[in-house]
Formats: sequence, structure tokens, C-alpha cells
Amino acid sequence: MRRSEKGDANPCSSPFRFLCSANSIDRKTKVTKQFEVVVVGGAGHVGAPLAILLANRGVRTLVHDINQASLATLAGGRLPFFEEDGEALLQKALAAGTIGFSPRPADVEGVPIIIVTIGTPVDEFHNPVLRVITDCIDSLVPYLSDQQTIILRSTVFPGVTEFLQQHLLHQGKRTRLAFCPERVVQGRAIHESVSLPQIVSGTTPEAEKVAVDLFSRFAPKVITLPPKEAEFAKLFCNAYRYIQFAAANQFYMMAESSGLDFDRLLGAIKLDYPRMRDLPGPGFAAGPCLFKDTLQLVAFADQQFALGTEAININEGLPAFIVAQLRGKYALGEKTVGLLGMSFKPESDDTRASLSYKLKKLLRFHAREVLTTDPFVKDDPALVPLSTVIERSDVLILCVPHNIYRSTDFRGKHVFDVWNATKDAR
Repeated sequence: MRRSEKGDANPCSSPFRFLCSANSIDRKTKVTKQFEVVVVGGAGHVGAPLAILLANRGVRTLVHDINQASLATLAGGRLPFFEEDGEALLQKALAAGTIGFSPRPADVEGVPIIIVTIGTPVDEFHNPVLRVITDCIDSLVPYLSDQQTIILRSTVFPGVTEFLQQHLLHQGKRTRLAFCPERVVQGRAIHESVSLPQIVSGTTPEAEKVAVDLFSRFAPKVITLPPKEAEFAKLFCNAYRYIQFAAANQFYMMAESSGLDFDRLLGAIKLDYPRMRDLPGPGFAAGPCLFKDTLQLVAFADQQFALGTEAININEGLPAFIVAQLRGKYALGEKTVGLLGMSFKPESDDTRASLSYKLKKLLRFHAREVLTTDPFVKDDPALVPLSTVIERSDVLILCVPHNIYRSTDFRGKHVFDVWNATKDAR
């Protein structure tokens, strides 16, 4: 289906390029000069909310991504994942004609600001994979000019921003470069982007100014730092959160191993005692950021970041602790175990790096059968309805405290509940 030349009911009708089918990528009409910003990796969890927010602030925004299926979903007014109020704002931007979509790297040519939001993984040795972002930049190099500014939105290893500036210079490009890390909770990115301060840095004063001007369009406050300080700031925030969760999980495992009720103990030490208010409750600390960013600091410190290393051991070890506890109470080889919640956090459909799947793998070795369910996750064919899990399971484990489980009738079956979020917890 091609874009209508006249505005009509076609969801792809707009003065800008929309990807409606694979055939549309062959169209050679130049449209990029109509855009002020292009978001590379813009169909993902970081890029899409930012693109939608910018488009709703009147910034003509192009979404560039190689995932054509996700681009088509966005062009149709839907999001490929959950983002609070995201679809309503996307549809508003589509109606206003301030957002467009393209899978072609060539379409970044002439767009003044290029925001890179691709993921930055770690390899099997737990080291940052720099090649992912350099390959992305290299794919854009033929279309870059000295008048453009690249803004790195992805979390990067300390020193990567300055490295990429040199990488561009070695290829004869004087494109300005800034680093402005995202600082939002996945699923509430749009709301938090307009309520939380934004850290901004640039390798030159000109790059920093471009970034400040852009993020001032929606952020309540902009904080400027040199690039390496900005890189550390983002990593420190995530590592600190991860260490907090590790402290809670270590305390939980110590108390449980001693036969104590940790939830009652936690309530007692926090009651009217402000110095303990920041201690979170126990539970799975997972997802695509906290673990990975802590590993980046471990790698940067040449494996000498002992707090980070121990936090990883504790948080990643919680599923094994749960299995050990269950094996002490049940003959698991004769039991069917039901896992409640498979996303990496509550009220989310995102399963990336979810520890629920690690727990599932461990239990498949010890239990007769493992059943899984989640009201939000749609891309796991192994999931079964909650009622089936409750009916067929001998043991239930609350992996993710989705709100629905707080009021679910588990038919008298006790739930192994680290979070203490259900009425049948033990």
C-alpha cells in the first residue's frame, strides 16, 4: 500500500515518508529536508518514546530503524511495546504530520540533528561491545555533513563519546557530537522525560549548545557536564540502584536462611526511621540496563569494582536461592511449578534479561513440569492462562508482582513470594 498523494483515510497519508510496506523503501523522493531531527533506532524502547515526544512538541521528527515490522506498526498508529500514553500521542503526531518513518540510512542526509538510540550490549565475556555503535555510525558516515550534530542517547562505556569523535575525524567528518543519556523508566519514558532533569554534554561548545536547545524543548531542567562525566553519571545511577537491590536481596536470603520473616523485619527497621527509607524490598533485579551498566563499570575498573561484582553475584543468584529453598520444602521432582510473571518488571511486557526465565531454566532441571503465565507478555508461545497455571501447579512462585496477582484467588495454594505482594504469600 503506497502513501496516498492526497490526505485520506490511509494511515500513511502525510506530507512525510511513512513505511507502509517493504516496497516503499524503493521510493527515491527526497523528503528529509522537511525534518529537524532523525532518531536512529527510533522504533525501540528508548527511541520511539523520544521521537513521539519530540513530534508532539512540534519538532518534525523522522524515525529511522532497520526493523521494518516495527516501523509499519508505528506508522499504523500503534506501538510494538507498552508505553504509558504512547499510542495516543503517536496518533496525535501522525494527525499533525510531525512524524515520519524510514528504514534507509540515506534519509539522515540533511537532517540537522541525528539522535542515536541503539542498544549497547555486553559480550559473552561481560565486556562492552563497542562495535555495535561504531557500525551504526559507519552506516551513517556517507550521509553526514559538518553542519549536522549527532546526539548519543545510548548508555556507553566511559570515553566512548570522545572515541567516536576521533572515529569520525579519521573518516574526514567534522560532524558535531554530543552525549545525552536517557534517564527514564521504561514504560513511562514520555512522562519522566518531561519531569526529570536531563544531563547534556558535547565534545565542543557548539555540540553542547545544540543538545541544550533541543532538550530544553521538553525537559524541566538541563544539566551540562563534560562527556566523560556524563557517561559516568548514567552508569553510576544504574549501578547504584543495582547495588541497592543487591543489599535487599542479600538481607532477604540471610533472614530466610535463618527461618525469619524478612518482610516483617524490613517493616520494623523502616518504620519511622528515615535513614532506612531508601532500602528497597527484595525481588528480581533485572532488565536490559542495570545488570549491563554495572558490568560496564566492572570492565572499566579492570574487574576491580568489587561492589558491582558482588551485586551481580547476589542479584543473579536469587533464582538459584529460590530453587534451593523449594528443594528443602518439596520433592520437586514430583511437583508441577507455576511461575507468575515473566517480564523483567511489574506492569510491563518487556522480557529482556528477565530473571524469570533463568528461574524457569533452573526449575526445568529439578521439577516435574514448569508452567508460565504473564498478563502482559505477548511474544512467548509457552505462556498459558493464569487459571491453568493455578489449577495444574502444586507450587506457585511470584516472579513479577503485577497488580493483578495482588487480588488473585490462588484457591488456597500458597505462593512462594519474595516480594510479599500476595495474600497467599509465605
